[in-house]
Amino acid sequence: MNERKPTLRERQRTETRRAIQAHAVRLFTGRGYDEVTVADVAGAAGVSAMTVYRHFPTKEDLVLVDQPARLIADRVAASPAEEPVVRRVGGALVEAAALLTGGGPVAGGAASAGGGPSADGVASGVASGAVGERFLLDCLRLMVATPALRARHLDSQYALQEVVVEALGLDVTDPATDPEAVFQARAATSACLAAMHTALTRWAADDGRTNLPELIARALAATFGGAFAS
Repeated sequence: MNERKPTLRERQRTETRRAIQAHAVRLFTGRGYDEVTVADVAGAAGVSAMTVYRHFPTKEDLVLVDQPARLIADRVAASPAEEPVVRRVGGALVEAAALLTGGGPVAGGAASAGGGPSADGVASGVASGAVGERFLLDCLRLMVATPALRARHLDSQYALQEVVVEALGLDVTDPATDPEAVFQARAATSACLAAMHTALTRWAADDGRTNLPELIARALAATFGGAFAS
């Protein structure tokens, strides 16, 4: 069955959301998260503050990247059910990182006077459908450096864990689901996400010069040993 193509309205909404977020991260990176208001973001993106809030209910949401969760869940669901959970989840994390970063280190690019990506870089990123590795790296650094964003990141990690557990075929809302199976899936998924977090921290410290998928694979191998050996 053919997948439904997004309508023009849906594409325009997605493009507007990407543009708003790209400008927000550029401003946060250049000036500092606490120094930028939602009104500043709206002005840079050429939209109203109400439009920003329609796409991002809170200021913190402007830094969260929702695409990885969808990619990871899709790949977990498509993985062979007979494989161990850590391989299903870990493999999905590596594959998602490869798709989001192109599988290699961050390429250098022109920066604005404020230290973030240039306006031209933001525009070209939005036109291509993704700002890319530098955008992801900037979001990660903001989340690490900003207390309010660190708290929100923890919330998003828990939400990702639950999405992954469901992608494994476990309905946590169904009383008939084996609670021990849910417990084991959550534990394995949480451990995989912790390994990924360690890899992301290293990636940020290296300014994106290292290969993120390889870092995640190495972190998983260090955590699970033979269960995730290449």
